[in-house]
Amino acid sequence: MTTPACPAPQPPAVLLVGEALVDEFAEGPVAGGAPLNVARSLKALGLEAVLASRLNPADAAGQNVLRSMRHFSLAEHGLQHDDTHPTGRVSVWEDGQGSHRFEIQPNSAWDHLEAAPLLALAQTTAPALLYFGSLAQRSKGSRQAMGELLAHASASGCTRYLDLNLRAGASNAELTQHCLRHASWLKVNDEELAQLLRWFAPDFAQDLPLQGQAQALQPAVAALLRHFALERLVLTRGALGYAAFDAQAQLIAAGPAAPLPTLVDTVGAGDAFSAMLLAALLRGHSWPRALALANGMAAALCGQRGPVPAHLGFYTPWAAALEQT
Repeated sequence: MTTPACPAPQPPAVLLVGEALVDEFAEGPVAGGAPLNVARSLKALGLEAVLASRLNPADAAGQNVLRSMRHFSLAEHGLQHDDTHPTGRVSVWEDGQGSHRFEIQPNSAWDHLEAAPLLALAQTTAPALLYFGSLAQRSKGSRQAMGELLAHASASGCTRYLDLNLRAGASNAELTQHCLRHASWLKVNDEELAQLLRWFAPDFAQDLPLQGQAQALQPAVAALLRHFALERLVLTRGALGYAAFDAQAQLIAAGPAAPLPTLVDTVGAGDAFSAMLLAALLRGHSWPRALALANGMAAALCGQRGPVPAHLGFYTPWAAALEQT
């Protein structure tokens, strides 16, 4: 009698909580929001990802988000439906050089997340990692609901990955401190690092060597890590590449920026970085390998239009890279 082959174990689940919205480009709306972007990429890379957000399924933006989730075969049971508030919308203003700025519409459905469904979802999902940001906590109600979820995750030993994503008009020191108190890993870009130091470690904000070697940033990074008891800090540095530090501010790895393809836009590049970093770590890759893969996929996304690729074939070589030891 032949013993049936055991199915390959599934990678651990990632629970992502926060905004699901549409980015309104000049040529039309595209589903976006950092948690949704990361969730879609994780799913396309072969990991189990569950998005917890809130939208209005009856409006055009909500229908746009749902179509995109279905295109990526992303589960919908983490969505809360809201018949009163509109699905989130963000106007994207581009400068013609690949850069952009955002105008985020107020009082969106994701500003009204409810705690009970989030906690129930965490209990049924039992995620290995919880992804969150600051934008979805701009309103008091969602901040409280997400705070309860994050406290539950901390008590259960779940890693909390904070992709800070500071936004003008939606971020301040009080909200940021609230987020950092709940995080175990923090991802920021160089501008966000400088802002965090101005708020929480001003002695290190003066003459910050942002353009120097990653090792030169260790004293400033150490101050933040100690202040918030963080286990990891991941820093994206634009043209200077990336760096990651452990709880003692020792440099885990650093590398140069990957060559860019023809630059289309940079929308979603940081989200692609997070998705590949988390996918690689959860698949058992080392931090240096995971960071290098994340750097490469983020650069590749800059050659695509919008926050995620229109065609899932973009992910094929990156999913294959995850299978390599």
